[in-house]
Parts: sequence; structure tokens; C-alpha cells
Amino acid sequence: MSDRLTPEEKQTLLQLARQALEAGVRGQALPPLDLEGLTPALRAEGASFVTLTRGGALRGCIGALEPYQPLAEDVREHARAAALEDYRFPPVQESELAGIEVEVSRLTVPVPLAYRQPGDLLEKLRPGVDGVILRDGVRRATFLPQVWEKIPDPQEFLSNLCSKMGARPDTWRLRLLTVLTYQVEEFHE
Repeated sequence: MSDRLTPEEKQTLLQLARQALEAGVRGQALPPLDLEGLTPALRAEGASFVTLTRGGALRGCIGALEPYQPLAEDVREHARAAALEDYRFPPVQESELAGIEVEVSRLTVPVPLAYRQPGDLLEKLRPGVDGVILRDGVRRATFLPQVWEKIPDPQEFLSNLCSKMGARPDTWRLRLLTVLTYQVEEFHE
């Protein structure tokens, strides 16, 4: 990612995410975002994922793969959604807020990855670098590049990603899927 955020911009996004998380959990509306007071990078359209952890364990993660709104607003929206709308977890409770850690991942635009066979796909993936999107008809799932830390084996990574999209784990071996990759700029509290 060539246009990296400054430390100040990262801090601003983390503060916006924290405010949105806390307001959402407390049932409060977010005040309108003052875009004019933000840097051009935070006003520009951007895609992000916000990951919440508690004691090192995942507590919620929601984001967008394509930019459709200012990056600062995208982070606010996904921080709230990660706390309240991740179907894998019950909504975050107010008593948990002090123990929740916020991580923001700013995504590059996904690009198609051409391949001819499963072995070719394994060779083209860059563990620890690429986030991966798999598409099979209407099904779709993604893993952020950080998931490679927990699933470093590319075959296991793809099998888990197939399961996440609701397909058989070996689907990636049986037929060609649409594969896109992206990178992230990740930072956390």
C-alpha cells in the first residue's frame, strides 16, 4: 500500500472507531461526522474492516471489501456493526467495553487472481500479505491477511475460507472459483 496513513490519521480512525463502538453499545446515535475537519485521506472513499477482540479472542469483525463512502465514516459504521451485528457473537455489552480492543484494517481495492488449477492457486497466494476473497456463484467469503497468522498453511487457509462461504472445504480443489486478493494497512489500540 503506497499511500499509507500518518500516525495521526491512524489515531483519529481508532478514536472514531472507539466512539462509534461505545455509542452503539450504549444505544446512542452517532453525531454527524465533520468531514471538513479531517485530512484528505480520511475524507476519501475507503474500505475497512474493524475487528474487536477481548482478551486476545475475536469478539466481532465486520467490514466492506469495496470503497463506497469516506474512510472515516466507513470505520465508524463497521466499528458499530462489529459490536452489534456480527452474527457469530451476541452483541457487545456495556460491561465489556473496557476490555475490548479495536483493530482497523484499511483495504486496497481487490484485484482478480487468475489461475488454471488448484496447485497454481497455491503458488500464487502470498501468505501473510494477501487477503483473499473467494466467490462461487452467489456465495462469497473473505479472510483478512491477518488470518494467515492463525492458519499459515495455504491449503488449510483455502479450505477454511470455503467453509466460511458455506461450501464444502474441498470446493477450491474441485473447480475453479473466482479469487480476488487485496492487502491491508492494519493498526490497533
